[in-house]
Amino acid sequence: MRRWYLIHTKPSSETLALRNLLRQSYEVYLPRVVQTARRAASRYDRVVALFPRYLFVRLHEGQQALGPVASTVGVRGIVRFGSHFGTVPDRVVEDLKARADPLTGLHRLSLGRKLTPGAVVRVTGGPFDGLQGVFEREVGAERVVILLKMMGQSSSVQVAADSITLSLAV
Repeated sequence: MRRWYLIHTKPSSETLALRNLLRQSYEVYLPRVVQTARRAASRYDRVVALFPRYLFVRLHEGQQALGPVASTVGVRGIVRFGSHFGTVPDRVVEDLKARADPLTGLHRLSLGRKLTPGAVVRVTGGPFDGLQGVFEREVGAERVVILLKMMGQSSSVQVAADSITLSLAV
């Protein structure tokens, strides 16, 4: 019987643990996600673990021991619930794999928030940082148009979608 176990890794050691477990002939799954980050004025994509400090190992029960997994370089331990090891149903790992991009194996997360036209927003970055405006519409996946009141006039301005937040006051 084959069963997936949840493994807790050391900080920022998911890839190290993955390599070392693969060397020992374990079946390992590390779900990864593309994350957009900012440094100074530039934006870039980086690949990180979908579940930081966790990965999955599948064992052939009776043929592979769980003990060597715990002492593998990069692994902090095996997740336990009381005296029982944390097992993960096959369906959960299969669903995670199915949701990843078939070519790269990477996940992409959507922001999940949908602003409605007329929502009051505050700009949190860029040249309009600190100003309040009114959300008008999305322009592509990463830009939005907001209405800003400046110098007694209202102007439509495009800004990065991740540089606005909902505001409570007008």
